Amino acid sequence: MEIRPIRSEADHRDALQEIERLWGSPRGTPAGDKLDVLATLVEDYEERTFPIAAADPVEILHAAITDMGRSQAELARLLGSRARASEILSRKRPLNLAQIRAISEAWHLPIALLAAPYRLEHDAA
Repeated sequence: MEIRPIRSEADHRDALQEIERLWGSPRGTPAGDKLDVLATLVEDYEERTFPIAAADPVEILHAAITDMGRSQAELARLLGSRARASEILSRKRPLNLAQIRAISEAWHLPIALLAAPYRLEHDAA
């Protein structure tokens, strides 16, 4: 396969097939170099073609509760009360730095994700 920009689904499919064929090639070899270049091209194409919107901190907390086996009760313990957890999850109150640090440490979530700006209920009006 000749290396060229990926501009279509067919180009993308061909590049993925070539990556699969080259998978495991040692770095520094012609095959390994080709694999690195193709992987970079595919990543760029996928980021442009299939963008993923960044989740805000409240969405991340909801995902942790539904997908990571966490619970609202566990969040309440981290935040000091059930009411506080409910207010944050319903966007009535923002997270503060101490809460962000506690959640990050306990649930192994990046602080940067939890500290991102997000909309509160009263901001929507």
